[in-house]
Amino acid sequence: MAGAGRARGGLWRRLLLVLLVWAGGAGADAGAVGPHRRFEYKYSFKGPHLVQADGAVPFWVHTGNAIPSADQIRITPSLKSQRGSVWTKNKSVFENWEVEVTFRVTGRGRIGADGLAIWYTEDQGLEGPVFGAADDWNGVGVFFDSFDNDGKKNNPVVVIVGNNGKLHYDHQNDGSTQALASCQRDFRNKPYPVRAKITYYQKTLTVLINNGFTPDKEDYEFCAKVEDMMLPPQGHFGISAATGGLADDHDVLSFLTFQLTEPGKEVPVPDAEIPEKDKEKYQEEFEHFQQELDKKKEEFQKEHPDVQGQPAEDIYESVGDRELRQIFEGQNRIHLEIKQLNRQLDMILDEQRRYVSAVTEEIAKRGSGVPGQQGQVSQQEVDTIVKTQEEVLRQVNEMKSSMGETLQLVSGIQHPGAAAGVYETTQHFNDIKEHLHVVKRDIEHLVQRNMPSNEKPKCPELPPFPSCLSTTHFFIFVAVQTVLFIGYIMYRTQQEAAAKKFF
Repeated sequence: MAGAGRARGGLWRRLLLVLLVWAGGAGADAGAVGPHRRFEYKYSFKGPHLVQADGAVPFWVHTGNAIPSADQIRITPSLKSQRGSVWTKNKSVFENWEVEVTFRVTGRGRIGADGLAIWYTEDQGLEGPVFGAADDWNGVGVFFDSFDNDGKKNNPVVVIVGNNGKLHYDHQNDGSTQALASCQRDFRNKPYPVRAKITYYQKTLTVLINNGFTPDKEDYEFCAKVEDMMLPPQGHFGISAATGGLADDHDVLSFLTFQLTEPGKEVPVPDAEIPEKDKEKYQEEFEHFQQELDKKKEEFQKEHPDVQGQPAEDIYESVGDRELRQIFEGQNRIHLEIKQLNRQLDMILDEQRRYVSAVTEEIAKRGSGVPGQQGQVSQQEVDTIVKTQEEVLRQVNEMKSSMGETLQLVSGIQHPGAAAGVYETTQHFNDIKEHLHVVKRDIEHLVQRNMPSNEKPKCPELPPFPSCLSTTHFFIFVAVQTVLFIGYIMYRTQQEAAAKKFF
């Protein structure tokens, strides 16, 4: 019981250390000075309840084949020769900004077309040949090009193209001659939605991509950056897409816009105050609505006397329920981490046992071949190293037992009277590493003492690998397979070129 108490005391000390480390990291992050971000709802959209009763998206206009729905906007369906786009109705009035776009590009074919574009332009490009938007724009476009027009096998690709209103987009070369920056990313048919974060701050445009392989929304990686980029001080945000002979569904789930303010500058104030007359009008409407709601509640209670309380309010999560849910989620993550550490300790323990067994056998063989007094010395050294290894195994077993106790504590944390906590993994792995270094040093020292100075330790030779195939037959098989593969690729290329010309 005393040993268990000491083990638990060590666990809580490690828990306190982890909390302090986490708090220090959070404080360091908080100390980093960054731009102030303010969400701009008039330049954003997100489901659910995305569209109004008339099918319009608030503060946005959609054209072409775009189809808004409750949860997303389908810019183009997977039909041939489709074009669509959505644009903000009003121009932005802020100099620095950041947009986060969540979208899906899905199709049945091995390759898709044509692609999707995210825009910031001085004027709305409602319709046109550049991914469903107008050419000769003044601003910047970030293109997610899925079709390989130039035949260089470098698609899908993300391309940043700037324009001052005088540049015609080079479709045949996929904009490569006009690209300010680009990166190859496969954004088609991903298990999770793809996310793009585009930041324009201090005349630098940065594009980060979440490839959609994990549900982690913040799993961004760097794609491209353009410095010293001059954009119009006011402009429209938009997103467009187009299809050709091949077609994909281009769905946008959300478009979130943030205004960025440099540190030290005055934070933008909210919108202008509502006039007093409008305030009185809104207040009267609110009071009228509240009275109607109270009447409806009374009528409902009279019609349903068996219903107690107000069930409509139970659907909202209270502050206490939210905090409790967050605690349980954190405990579940801790539980999974400790289980993973326990499995790793089991692997280390098995590997250590095999290592000890192999070293003991090898040293015993070398010691048996030395006659007289040297044999007695080797036996003593063997006993010493065996005892050392047994001590290491015992310590690893104790760590595994301690890990099991911690796992039980975390598993029962949701019951009354149980204590909450996390386990500090870094200290345990450092202890294991230190013990393994001691074992390695003892073994090397023992082997060097038992071997002549001019002899170096050699690993046992592997048995010859059986061969059922001669070298000549193998090269013939590889050559035939290569010829067939090249022929298949040429055939598919001709078929795709013929299909493109046909459409």
